[in-house]
Amino acid sequence: MSDTRKIIIDGKEVEVEGAMTLIQACEEAGVEIPRFCYHERLSIAGNCRMCLVEVVGGPPKPAASCAMQVRDLRPGPEGQPPVVKTNSPMVKKAREGVMEFLLINHPLDCPICDQGGECDLQDQAMAYGVDFSRYREPKRATEDLDLGPLVETHMTRCISCTRCVRFTTEVAGIHQMGQTGRGEDAEITAYLGQTLDSNLQGNIIDLCPVGALVSKPYAFTARPWELSKTESIDVMDALGSNIRVDTKGREVMRFLPRNHDGVNEEWISDKTRFVWDGLRRQRLDTPYIRENGKLRKADWPEALAAAAAAMKGKKVAGLIGDLASVEATYALKQLIEGQGGVVECRTDGAKLPAGNRSGYVGTATVEDLDHAQAVMLIGANPAVEAPVLNARIRKAWTRGADVALMGPAVDLTYDYDHLGDSPSLLNDLLKKDHADIAEKSSVIVVGMGALAREDGAEVLAAAMALAEATQSGFMVLHTAASRVGAMDVGAVAENGINDVLAADVIYNLGADEGDIPAGPFVIYQGSHGDRGAHRADIILPGAAYTEEGGLFVNTEGRPQLAARASFAPGQAKENWAILRALSAELDAKLPFDSLAALRKALVADVPHLGNIDQVAENAWQPVATGDLGDSPLRFAIADFYLSNPIARASQLMAELSANAKARREKPLAAE
Repeated sequence: MSDTRKIIIDGKEVEVEGAMTLIQACEEAGVEIPRFCYHERLSIAGNCRMCLVEVVGGPPKPAASCAMQVRDLRPGPEGQPPVVKTNSPMVKKAREGVMEFLLINHPLDCPICDQGGECDLQDQAMAYGVDFSRYREPKRATEDLDLGPLVETHMTRCISCTRCVRFTTEVAGIHQMGQTGRGEDAEITAYLGQTLDSNLQGNIIDLCPVGALVSKPYAFTARPWELSKTESIDVMDALGSNIRVDTKGREVMRFLPRNHDGVNEEWISDKTRFVWDGLRRQRLDTPYIRENGKLRKADWPEALAAAAAAMKGKKVAGLIGDLASVEATYALKQLIEGQGGVVECRTDGAKLPAGNRSGYVGTATVEDLDHAQAVMLIGANPAVEAPVLNARIRKAWTRGADVALMGPAVDLTYDYDHLGDSPSLLNDLLKKDHADIAEKSSVIVVGMGALAREDGAEVLAAAMALAEATQSGFMVLHTAASRVGAMDVGAVAENGINDVLAADVIYNLGADEGDIPAGPFVIYQGSHGDRGAHRADIILPGAAYTEEGGLFVNTEGRPQLAARASFAPGQAKENWAILRALSAELDAKLPFDSLAALRKALVADVPHLGNIDQVAENAWQPVATGDLGDSPLRFAIADFYLSNPIARASQLMAELSANAKARREKPLAAE
């Protein structure tokens, strides 16, 4: 039963939920309230006092709209709806007073502050600031913290809104930040001077309403008004976080999150945010041909002719890498199958069932995790494989959900029942009565650590049988951004990777995570000089994910469109265009001359890919069960920071990886 109340805000009557705070009710009425500490995804602190409003008939002083609920308001004498004013002289005077207090100790750093141009304090000072100061005492100054290589601190600018403390504690699940002291001595600090140890720490940069926390790698490189902003999709994990790519000229300067309640809310992982320096380094910008064991530079006509000559009349196969868009995958599939070959996307040997979407995507959405009362993780370590998804499971845990893990014991930022690391435990679970769980909303999440094994198909079958027995939602947590889209277009060979390795010529579209044994002739198309390029006989330089438009289907099966933000370096070309040019050399011209035509053909073949940002319903198809092995489960990603060629090209990711390794090996002092 909903508890709706009528309330009059600035003369306009609105009907809102009684549980809403006044700041939310004002937003419903289209009135913007200034705020520094309030954030809709964090707990209410009520300590900046910028959101003061006047409650008519209430106490003769302004009220903090973020901390007062609509149901707390008293009606008028004759039962009229309560009246709230947000623009009365009392409110204006109160907010100006608050602003003056905030600016007492705030330094005049705007010309050298990285937040300049996108600073909440600047914006609000334009509306409520005064052009003089009544403060004559010396300003308070504090020492800067060392939070690690990602977040730069200027704590003299801090206004103690505590957003960073609340985020790290509530969402990221670490307890290294807090506030000490009282009055003028109050300051935000890190416990015992620790650096932050979280894969989500970069989000406090966005949350900080002033320039106290800024991005260390981005510092002093650009101003917001110099940047071109492009809305796109992240490929560092399979969650498909919505991001904004900011470019200056041809260079990507930074990645910021975009709000999408169904996918990443408004958070992104540190790898997503800081991987941009990897887009500049170790880039392939010209074709290469291997002669006498050495690679030499070539031009496009020569390289394409050599690739076509190598492929003609031979047994060919295609390999799809982890960062390939659906269009590039589809174009390669058309090209290779036209030559009588096969294409495979399961490069890690994952036993994903071809054509059965409930087996390689599942039936649960990311949003289902928010409201789950029980979550079971099988061979999945979301803290490393998809940190933003992990924050959603943590949110469910804070609301009372039970979490169980099957796999090695790791820190997931929340408590869980550790069931062990043997997949044979699934058989024991299947024998139990699950009436208690069937009544709850529950989700089973299966990771690549469980599926990329010899008995991966059996683990999947047992997990699906368990989902059926417990009436749980089922989700496959992928680690490769391209995998679901490639499975959707049918880029699978009958015997998996073995069919590819049996070919004479392997066309490798950016697959860098495995080694191709000696024997086959390898044509590598990709953006970075990584493992795949080292093994290649011909290298065709392609665009990275920020340099071409493309479709990516995330781990829940949601197709999303990534837009082009910059251009590929040197002679590198868009991936679909390279494949189209090669098809002409092979006298088997692909039937499209533009990305739009390719996308049209793709959607005609796989209709649900045309429904951008919609999660398709997947019909439940159980998989035939078999015998489970007893070798312990292992997680798919060993090093969060070095999981793909762009991350491995990044100096910052290398530093973070080394730091994480040093932390793990740190000797403990004898007590």
